[in-house]
Amino acid sequence: MYVYDEYDHKIIGERVAQFRRQTERYLAGEIPPEQFLPLRLQNGLYVQRLAPMLRIAVPYGMLNSRQLRKLAHITRHYDKGYCHVTTRQNIQLNWPQLDEVPDILAELAEVEMHAVQTSGNCIRNVTTDQFAGVAPDEIIDPRPYCEIIRQWSTFHPEFAFLPRKFKIAVAGTLADRAAIHFHDIGLQLVKNSTGAIGFKVLVGGGLGRTPVIGSVIRDFLPEQDILTYLEAILRIYNLHGRRDNKFKARIKILVRAVGPEAFAEMVEQEWQNLRDGTSHLPQDEIVRARSFFPEPAYQRGLDDVDAMARINSLRGENREFGNWLSHNVQAHKIPGYRAVTLSLKFTGVPPGDLTDRQLEVIAELADRYSFGEVRTTHNQNMVLADVPAAQLFELWQQLSKAGFATANVGTLTDIICCPGGDFCSLANAKSIPIAEAIQREFDDLDYVYDLGPIELNISGCMNACGHHHIGNIGILGVDKKGEEFYQVQLGGNSGYNAALGDVLGPSFSRDDMPQVIRKIINVYVENREGDEEFINTFARIGLAPFKERVYAKAQ
Repeated sequence: MYVYDEYDHKIIGERVAQFRRQTERYLAGEIPPEQFLPLRLQNGLYVQRLAPMLRIAVPYGMLNSRQLRKLAHITRHYDKGYCHVTTRQNIQLNWPQLDEVPDILAELAEVEMHAVQTSGNCIRNVTTDQFAGVAPDEIIDPRPYCEIIRQWSTFHPEFAFLPRKFKIAVAGTLADRAAIHFHDIGLQLVKNSTGAIGFKVLVGGGLGRTPVIGSVIRDFLPEQDILTYLEAILRIYNLHGRRDNKFKARIKILVRAVGPEAFAEMVEQEWQNLRDGTSHLPQDEIVRARSFFPEPAYQRGLDDVDAMARINSLRGENREFGNWLSHNVQAHKIPGYRAVTLSLKFTGVPPGDLTDRQLEVIAELADRYSFGEVRTTHNQNMVLADVPAAQLFELWQQLSKAGFATANVGTLTDIICCPGGDFCSLANAKSIPIAEAIQREFDDLDYVYDLGPIELNISGCMNACGHHHIGNIGILGVDKKGEEFYQVQLGGNSGYNAALGDVLGPSFSRDDMPQVIRKIINVYVENREGDEEFINTFARIGLAPFKERVYAKAQ
């Protein structure tokens, strides 16, 4: 993973010192709240329903064990002993004290972490596949390009005050695990007919109040041109994006207003003035970025067949271990290794939450089993990406003790869920109790396994931090005359076959939600053909059968 150089240490140190002075002046009454607002947002600090919230950057989801231990220390000493993994692969603290935030930022800087550009109208954390660099279906490792974009966009003066926040995702695999169709800019790494590396460029995707699937504006952009082309897109947005209405300020509104083809022409014209400029990437710079992600010291020549034969014999002796292998363990590009997902979805615990002690346990396991590295995921789980296959049973035993071995990854109970009304001042309704109620309703894992892969996403408001629009089943909290209700959508898809969910109908009360989901699942089970997945059954039979069942009056 990327390691800070002298320049990184310097600029982050200066930013910490600057924000410390700004905070002291604000608390002394020398800076009014409206002036302090953009200053705190530039440092990842929100004011939420009950307390400040600090969003800590985790670039493209990568952490090392030293950073995990520092996060554990910070949550223990500056918060209430836990943190939250977000759908942008970041870490959030929900209870920091405002006067202690500069101290938190200083401690983060000690382990090469920060909170800059995790909020505000700027280019946010660049995200990618949680299995980047190890996935067997990977065409090109996206992490070096994510790092190039991160360095280019951090403190970029031209793009520090955009019309609205701006999000970029990069995918380099046959299956999209980065949801590139739903970002302001989505980048898919591809190779052309000559084998040259480049990008398919999508613009104008996003969720929130106006969900939109991004449009392809270029089928192939040479890798050397990525920064100049991004700069052209951002310039067009900066010049023409609306600033008079924050609800119409995202680039998706601009692209839709002028049309994708016209927008692409505007970008191409702007790009002609930039393509040979200082942001053009020489090949040696791309090679340098790749050097930040050296291959770990894998043991070569491991007998994968023999290792898995022993593991599979243990699978037969231990049913829970077998379930975990089937759902939480993924293939790896190196024979003899596997990627392991640590489920953060346990009944009674908000999805994505981690205690200080759990952070330390993960750090210990990362050191022991995965070269000291961990990834956060946009599904709000954690990944140990480089586990020797021969050690899977041993790791599973350790994960079971720590509570991370729930074998539900990719299933109905692996729920994506924003903090909702329990914390967020923007939320219309609580999300966490709905997630817990659904987990309790479907506590029979054997039944859940029979259902196959189902993505269920919950958002507490239209801002869609829980990505409800693109869940196979999506739930949105709404306000009805001061009471919390929940709207259901079906058929969303975050992959390359991108789709936005269809609204089922009128919303439901909190108490109704478990049975609403049960009825939806019953319709699926009754109509599926063979092992057909939920999303495919929905595409075949449509919304009507689900709507008829859910809204049928009791006889």
